Amino acid sequence: MTPAQCRAARALLNIEQSQLSQASGIARATVIDFEKGERSPRIATVAALRVALEAAGVEFIPENGGGVGVRLKKRSPRQGDLQLDD
Repeated sequence: MTPAQCRAARALLNIEQSQLSQASGIARATVIDFEKGERSPRIATVAALRVALEAAGVEFIPENGGGVGVRLKKRSPRQGDLQLDD
């Protein structure tokens, strides 16, 4: 996951950095620095952020000739709005 993918995923979910911090167990300062490209966190840190975003409904798109990206997972008609636990 790139810093840009992290920012885009949060935007798709309409969540703040503090909400991602809480959901992932990663310090807000680390999220901020990662998204700015000012820090290269450990693999486990990026994995925790990614797991939290995926659990909230984001799908990460790998490099496929058109660049990496993110999108919302396809939801069944019965699923409610995407939300992170408060």
